[in-house]
Amino acid sequence: MGKKRIVAKDEGSANTEDKPSVSSVSKKRADVGVLCVESTYNNTKVVLTDVKGNTLCWSSSGSLGFRGAKKGTPFAAAKVGETVGAKAQAIGVKEVSVIIKGVGSGRESSVRGFLSKGMNLISVRDMTPVPHNGPKPKKPRRV
Repeated sequence: MGKKRIVAKDEGSANTEDKPSVSSVSKKRADVGVLCVESTYNNTKVVLTDVKGNTLCWSSSGSLGFRGAKKGTPFAAAKVGETVGAKAQAIGVKEVSVIIKGVGSGRESSVRGFLSKGMNLISVRDMTPVPHNGPKPKKPRRV
């Protein structure tokens, strides 16, 4: 198997450079943002972008550790909103306009969780895709 190597560190050459995590110190700065909420029956995704559409931060129910049917609950959506709100505070966002897509139960609670961090709401738009006629239905079964 080979010899075990033991590397001895002397105290003088110890690495004293501690790098802070990327999430705590962000290089991005923005005053106004766009909050995009996608709420399905099974999950809630929240993305914060700048006015041009470049992503600043994001989160979802699944990334917070919720599993299965709990991902689609309003409680999980509120936690997602609070998480993105905390990240937005670090970036320096003060005003947001909200775009909501989907018909899940986390539509409203994710926005409320985000606004609980002290952001000003500019506007709310519902961009849920609605089919004008939809696909052709299946033919009836012949037995």
